[in-house]
Amino acid sequence: MRENVSLAELTTMRLGGLARYVAEIDNESDLVEAYHFARENNLPTYILGGGSNVIGRDEGFAGVILLNRMKGISVFESDAEKVRITAQSGTRFGDLVEFSTKLWNGDSFGYSGIEALAEIPGSVGAAPVQNIGAYGQEIGDSLYRVGVYDTREQRFRQLTKAQLGLGYRRSIFNHGAEIGRYFITNVTVELSKKWMEPPFYNSLQAYFNEHNIADLTPAIIRKAVSDIRSRKLPDPRWVASSGSFFKNIYLDPEAAEAARERGIPVFDNGKVAAGWLIENAGLKGCDFYGMRVSEDAALVLINERAKSYADLARARAAIVAQVYDKFGLTLEQEPVEIGG
Repeated sequence: MRENVSLAELTTMRLGGLARYVAEIDNESDLVEAYHFARENNLPTYILGGGSNVIGRDEGFAGVILLNRMKGISVFESDAEKVRITAQSGTRFGDLVEFSTKLWNGDSFGYSGIEALAEIPGSVGAAPVQNIGAYGQEIGDSLYRVGVYDTREQRFRQLTKAQLGLGYRRSIFNHGAEIGRYFITNVTVELSKKWMEPPFYNSLQAYFNEHNIADLTPAIIRKAVSDIRSRKLPDPRWVASSGSFFKNIYLDPEAAEAARERGIPVFDNGKVAAGWLIENAGLKGCDFYGMRVSEDAALVLINERAKSYADLARARAAIVAQVYDKFGLTLEQEPVEIGG
């Protein structure tokens, strides 16, 4: 247990005031003890993994940060067509993806289901919270079950995929009455021997064409996605950023048709790419209060000189206003916030 720790030290955007306590959680005993400490002292708790999708506020957090360090990956069970892999929630998500693509499936190496999620920053435990997704895959497509500590019942449980309320960047862990009830201890994914097939996202297909790749194994797709992400997205371990900062927008059919008439690209499912809106508002590379819109990926904000959450809030407001003025659509922030 540490006291008075800067949220900027714990989050990759490197902003925020002081957390009153930080407890490092290595195992289930640590977890029970930390929650007991918080209850005894009437303190709120907040769960934090790698801090890559969390923004610290200037007010800090007057409670206990539960810093998830529970790590490990193992095969839960398998048969001739699929495998179930369990990863402890503090494990780096990229390590789970790599493990799955290198696993012998009886005929060759690699199982499919999460390979296109390679190098999404953060921990395994954060994946179902946001229902992370990229290049045509979502973690929800492969989830089998999630192990949790239920703070209301003060016991460890297993939740099925059907109980998680999964949607676009949402789950019961970040929406609704259950927020704060569960600490995710492990995640089990169910992956298949059947590999991804075309059509692929344009940038992924362009990578295959450029490198003359036809054998699309899970390991090859993982490497392709990793290379594409490394070109476009700064690594939050080294560059102050929280990854994708704005959510894509989903429109109903009537609004989607109106957007198309204004020249805005809309996918068949009503999705409008937030990055396209920002780029075509002319904001790539622009600096707002020490926050810079990345030249390589317009969805990404990089903290170059901002010293406070207030700076970020002003930058966000400026970007949202300029996109709205040009396209009539309102961007929403993807990272969650802590403090205040």
